Amino acid sequence: MDPYIISKENNGVLLFTINRPDRRNAINYDVMSGLEKAIEMAKANDVKVLAITGAGSQAFCSGGDLSAFHRLKTETEAYGMLSRMASILYKLLILPKPTIAILNGSAVGGGCEIASACDFRIGREGMKAGFVQGNLAITTGWGGGSILLEKLPQNIAMKMLLDAKIYTAEELKEFGFIHHIYKHDPIEACLSFMKESLNKETTVLEAYKTLLIKKWELLLMRERMEEEAARCALLWEGEAHHNKVDEFMNKKNKK
Repeated sequence: MDPYIISKENNGVLLFTINRPDRRNAINYDVMSGLEKAIEMAKANDVKVLAITGAGSQAFCSGGDLSAFHRLKTETEAYGMLSRMASILYKLLILPKPTIAILNGSAVGGGCEIASACDFRIGREGMKAGFVQGNLAITTGWGGGSILLEKLPQNIAMKMLLDAKIYTAEELKEFGFIHHIYKHDPIEACLSFMKESLNKETTVLEAYKTLLIKKWELLLMRERMEEEAARCALLWEGEAHHNKVDEFMNKKNKK
């Protein structure tokens, strides 16, 4: 099974689907490469919106695949992975087209970081999400913390990061993390939410997105996201993190 699917939907929507439902759509290096490819494809003239979702109905994305990344032990080893993903999310952040995360199921850890890098987020009724990295004795490491602090009020963003809790769709909408809760087909929900934007000329969409990109550049988001990856890499090397990962893997193997 391909780890990701890139498809062209109606009205100029390019859809990137993380296709690892058996792993709760966790990110591995193949998915990273696919996301890089989709971001480049989204720059084409016939694409108006890039949408990201997960396969199935259980999970949008459960973050980094610990079975793929648990062998990363040192700060240097971890930094290579974290820095690459932070670079990908920065490219997503400054893509000159509107972007939307379709949260078809739960989003935890890095899944929330990917969603935060999109301009809009819509969530299926009953979904839950949270920046749970703190429970593994690390921080956000793909730049999502820096992004969240710019997109939500500071007190709400900090509480979400510090508490490392899972929140309901209703709570996430109240926070401003998701912008709409849908009930039925995720693609139809995306097309409905973006309907008015999709009716506009691509040049108009790009012109408005350029205003936002200028803001991210002035806020030095690239540098801040890179520093975030570096700080996470330092914590990644710590014994506390390795112990938490071992506990998680042991629980998972017993199921």
